[in-house]
This record gives sequence, C-alpha cells and structure tokens, in this order.
Amino acid sequence: MTNTHAEIFVTKASGEQEPFSEMKLRRSLERVHASSDAIDAIVAQIRAELQEGMKTADIYRKAFAYLRKKSRPVAARYSLKNALMELGPTGRPFEHFVGELMKFEGFDVEVAKIVPGVCVKHEVDVVGTKDDRHVMVECKFHNRPGLRSDVKISLYVQARFEDVERRWKKQPQHGEKFHEVWLVTNTKLTSDATDYAKCVGMTAIGWSYPQGNSLENRIERAGLHPITCLTTLTRFQKNALMQKGIYLCKELLLRADVLSSVGVKGDAAEKILNEAQQLCQKTKEV
Repeated sequence: MTNTHAEIFVTKASGEQEPFSEMKLRRSLERVHASSDAIDAIVAQIRAELQEGMKTADIYRKAFAYLRKKSRPVAARYSLKNALMELGPTGRPFEHFVGELMKFEGFDVEVAKIVPGVCVKHEVDVVGTKDDRHVMVECKFHNRPGLRSDVKISLYVQARFEDVERRWKKQPQHGEKFHEVWLVTNTKLTSDATDYAKCVGMTAIGWSYPQGNSLENRIERAGLHPITCLTTLTRFQKNALMQKGIYLCKELLLRADVLSSVGVKGDAAEKILNEAQQLCQKTKEV
C-alpha cells in the first residue's frame, strides 16, 4: 500500500521528525491482532486529523482510545511499550520481568546476583543457566519515551562481562560451558549499539530488535504481559500491586486475593481479573 501522506511529517518522542507512514501504523495494529475493520477505522481517523508536526504520541493515544472501546485486551497489548516504561521508576521490576521471560525459554534464573570478576564484584541483573549455557544479562531500563540505549551501554556491558567471564573460566565447573552476555532494554537500541554487539558476539534485545525475536516478540510468545498493560487498573493500583511484588498478569491471577488489599473488590476486581485472563490467552481480533 502506498503512503498517501509521505509529505506530512510527524514528531517522535525524541523530537526527531519523520514522514507519516500509514504502513507503520497498520503494522503496529496488526502486531496486536486488531481486526481489519478496526485498523481501517483507526487509519481513516488519523488520516482525517493528521497535521504537519503532529506528535506520534497523539497518534498512539487516538488509536489506543478506539481500541479500548472495542476490546480492552487488544488495547492493553497495543499499550505494551508504554506499559513497560510504567514498570519504573527503578529498574528492578524490569529485571524481574526479564527473568520471567527467560524462565519461559527454559532458563534457571537468579535476579540481582553479586558475581565476582577478576578485578571487582558485579551486581548482575539476571543470571540464566540452561544446559551448557551460562548467561549474564544486563537490563537497561528507561522510563521516558524517546530514549535509546547507545553504544556506551554496549561497551559498558561488554567490559563487565569480560571481567566476570575471566573469573568463570578459571572455575572447573564453568570451564566447559559456553558463556554469553545479553543486553536487554525496553526501548530502542542505536545502530552503533547493535553493530558493536554483533561484532563482539553480544545478544542485544530491545524494542523492535532483532527482527522476529525482539522484546515485544518474546513477550507475545510467552504471554507474559506486565500488569501495567491493564486498562482496568488505575496508576495508583498498579503501583500498589508492584509494591507487593506483582508485576505480571499471570502473577495477579495466581494471587487474586491481593486486589482486596489495595482496595479493589467485587465487580471491579472481577473486571480486572477478566482482562488479565484474556491478556494471558491467545490474541483475538477486535
């Protein structure tokens, strides 16, 4: 499909401007399995309201509002990028979240582990082991849109890994293992960051990277959506639940009684749990 608004520029969260892409909007809606009718309606609305310099955040809000009226679970999936940012302000919930994704992929996981290197001790965000693989994971969390993880982050992660790896390789139980380092971020990576990662053999995972195995791809495959996706929860309720160690929809379903401790009961609690249940299931069209 041709882009009928190639001459109209929109403003990204970073402040950069780029031509409005109808195809990009459609792909973002297709990713969350919105129906063809919903996609066509949203695109038509955006076309009608599109103005030079319009913020991409405004386009997102309009699309989200439409989806929320039609299907809360689909709207929740569409809000995933923003929902990940709401896991802050510290990076600890994101580390827990990445650990859960790795567990789904078959890893034994330890979060926030102190690991000695040859030179100094390091607090490693996530350590994952699976068969002959021993993985050190550095999680880079951003709670504001427009921020990217640049090459300085890749360099920093690699330096820490090399110090730890040298220590690991001196230990008999690790000598035969294949050691890996991962950089996982909830936003995008710069091209220099991914180029460096490829060069040194680092696994880099971020928003929309790598193609087909990006952070959002892994989340969808695992069905592990954060509670911050839920459209039936207020910001206060989300924060209260995270303070009690509930970060994932699946955790909320397993500890449903925790809702009463944050002041949610009756029909309101039922609606929240219903949305969480649908979000953990296979995606359906609006």
